[in-house]
Amino acid sequence: MQAIVETLFDAVYLISVITIGLTMIAKSNGNKQYRLFGIMAVVLGAGDSFHLVPRAVALCTTGLDHFTTALGTGKLITSITMTIFYIILYYVWRIRYQINGQTGITITVYLLSILRIILCLFPQNGWLSANASFSWGIYRNIPFALLGLLIIVLFYNSAKEHNDSQFKYMWLTIVLSFGFYIPVVLWADTIPMIGMLMIPKTCAYVWTVLIGFHSMKKENNR
Repeated sequence: MQAIVETLFDAVYLISVITIGLTMIAKSNGNKQYRLFGIMAVVLGAGDSFHLVPRAVALCTTGLDHFTTALGTGKLITSITMTIFYIILYYVWRIRYQINGQTGITITVYLLSILRIILCLFPQNGWLSANASFSWGIYRNIPFALLGLLIIVLFYNSAKEHNDSQFKYMWLTIVLSFGFYIPVVLWADTIPMIGMLMIPKTCAYVWTVLIGFHSMKKENNR
């Protein structure tokens, strides 16, 4: 039952975000903000597919224990693409609110992103092991969480300052995604049911993508 439900959910998710992303790229009409948003959605879906597709195959065949290498590699790739996702989202913020300068913020975004990726590449993570390192799972997610917090603050303040009704909940989608993700990092190994929080976390990312998509549609209809 878990295999069927989870596989269907992941398939709908991946097809949806990639399709929305490609649609936004194709119909952005030269609007750099929405083209970036579309690229961001494709990066999200394509990156997650490296983990979710092997997981679906594992669940529907011989089980997760027989796909340790594929799942670990997929998690590593997803960790890197999710970091790229937030870099792109940062530039969506800059373009949408016509931000100039702010070199300090840009440097911070890149430093946190590079640190996150470097930490992900350390062999101590044990990506290909059935018993991945819990400590390194925390280490690599510290700069990632700080990056997410920074993006949350930026979108919250800017949407409020510009009375941006279309993006007013963008910050909340990111809060929810991290709110569901952090317990998984901390406790999923000891309490497997905590892993179910990845479903609402995924829904939060879909909400993020839909905010950009609906905003583009409104602008194109004007």
